[in-house]
Amino acid sequence: MQKVELFTKGYCPYCSRAKALLEQKGVTFTDHEIDKKPELRPVMIERANGRTTVPQIFIGETHVGGCDDLFALESAGKLEALLNA
Repeated sequence: MQKVELFTKGYCPYCSRAKALLEQKGVTFTDHEIDKKPELRPVMIERANGRTTVPQIFIGETHVGGCDDLFALESAGKLEALLNA
């Protein structure tokens, strides 16, 4: 399974939804909480090609995007393939 990383904030409902979907699928992920570690915010912005909103989700070397993007992959039946690539 691919390495999964999320950049999140603790009070973000979209972050919670994204994490819940991954947990439901049994995916282990690294959660970088940028509200607790603000030094990671510039790292997130650079990796996310300038996007500043949370969550920012990465599966392997692929920048998935945010919560809506993750759910769109799931709805299209493409999330499993990306996770197992």
